[in-house]
Amino acid sequence: MSQSQKKVIVGMSGGVDSSVSAWLLQQQGYQVEGLFMKNWEEDDGEEYCTAAEDLADAQAVCDKLGIWLHTVNFAAEYWDNVFEHFLEEYKAGRTPNPDILCNKEIKFKAFLEFAAEDLGADFIATGHYVRRQDVGGKSRLLRGLDDNKDQSYFLYTLGHEQIAQSLFPVGELAKPEVRRLAEELELVTAKKKDSTGICFIGERKFRDFLGRYLPAQPGVILSTEGEVVGEHQGLMYHTLGQRKGLGIGGTKEGSEAPWYVVDKDVANNLLIVAQGHDHPRLMSTGLTAQQLHWVDRETLKAPLRCTVKTRYRQADIACTVSPLGEDRIEVRFDEPVAAVTPGQSAVFYVDEVCLGGGIIEARLPLL
Repeated sequence: MSQSQKKVIVGMSGGVDSSVSAWLLQQQGYQVEGLFMKNWEEDDGEEYCTAAEDLADAQAVCDKLGIWLHTVNFAAEYWDNVFEHFLEEYKAGRTPNPDILCNKEIKFKAFLEFAAEDLGADFIATGHYVRRQDVGGKSRLLRGLDDNKDQSYFLYTLGHEQIAQSLFPVGELAKPEVRRLAEELELVTAKKKDSTGICFIGERKFRDFLGRYLPAQPGVILSTEGEVVGEHQGLMYHTLGQRKGLGIGGTKEGSEAPWYVVDKDVANNLLIVAQGHDHPRLMSTGLTAQQLHWVDRETLKAPLRCTVKTRYRQADIACTVSPLGEDRIEVRFDEPVAAVTPGQSAVFYVDEVCLGGGIIEARLPLL
């Protein structure tokens, strides 16, 4: 089948990356159509939910490119498979990454299945800054060429079979180049700022938003010496390494160095803080992880030397990964790392290739 007969459904978010992706695929000779997903319905009337504006922008881009725009509602799937898990993790005192779960359950599952089964797609495409490489009958996930925008961290749960059905046109480009193309094409999204906030829910005051769904459990803030230095409104509002929003000043000894969250005692509802961003209590020599996803779908059988990221945009950390049975691993860093956070993802790389990753279960503390 020639490319002109291969049908690609582009996930149109109403942003610049998916807009330019659709145009690039047209240039490559594919039969291109767009799909706009609506995945949140709880409080759409409010100012921070931009779904109506995003749909209008996606429609304007598709009209400009002369392609059809489909719409689909995955709100039920999003609630059941992403949002409820997000709340459960916060309730357990962990800090989840909903964008990773959203990619796993919505963009590369619900959308992929809908595009293939209902729209007859050969491929889906998204505006993610990653690349695909086909080697020996299996598709690999590579970092995007733009180091500053690389999004492979968010896509580590994808298996080679999902990657084989996916195209990532902007992964070969730098973000400024994508903006330049959008301006040359006079797309309405050319100057639209990148979305932040929770995947598909938009930008909002996080504390107020979380408080709607989970009852706050106020408690005590303790220093690492055991001194009560303040009160917190709920462990769910805090993450390791956090400095802002603690509401505590210096100590009675007079030190004005800023406080950082260094631990959470979930069983006793205590927030543990220390002064200084490199306090030893904040440092870890490694971690254990579970809920593993390897892109090649092969289980790790022997220790592996690679690099790891424990949060998005972190510099690569040299490490050794060792299997602890089928679905758990231990990771030992070459150098101690700050603010390793249970609930977040550890994602592994060898050079440009994203191997996969898992959910951080526990950190191995320096002290």
